[in-house]
Amino acid sequence: MSTIELRHIINEHLSHIEDVSFLNAIKTIIESKASGGIYRLSEFQIDRIYSARQQLKNGQTISHDDLQKEIDQWLSTK
Repeated sequence: MSTIELRHIINEHLSHIEDVSFLNAIKTIIESKASGGIYRLSEFQIDRIYSARQQLKNGQTISHDDLQKEIDQWLSTK
């Protein structure tokens, strides 16, 4: 099957899909391929990564076991 035929089939199928979350997922896949696979971070994401790196440098971490205990404790109070 040629590229043109595949595009036509995909376009035809997409025109019948009403699921917004599915269409957004397809859009993300297409955009990542069209942009050469480069993922662009938002300013918010960049700030969160910077903040997380600073916390790591400052030793502000928690072990998986301790975190699980906190979660279990929180869930038992609900």
